[in-house]
Amino acid sequence: MINPQQVEAMIKAELPDAQIQVQDLTGGGDHYQVTVVSSQFADKGLVQQHQLIYGALRQAMSTEAIHALALKTYTPEAWQATAAS
Repeated sequence: MINPQQVEAMIKAELPDAQIQVQDLTGGGDHYQVTVVSSQFADKGLVQQHQLIYGALRQAMSTEAIHALALKTYTPEAWQATAAS
């Protein structure tokens, strides 16, 4: 089992500028929804953005500490556009 703060710390280690929201979907500590806003997503497609997050969480995913992961990734500009609508 892994807690939301650990998930956030692992992502921050790879994407230091990221704003991260982690939600435990089941309360069991192994199904998460993660929203990440980072300037490092600029000029990257959705798959590449998600690959950055999976890379940051590789160890937790490979040991099944995280069993399921739903991702939402945004550049700061896209996040502002979403917040404004």
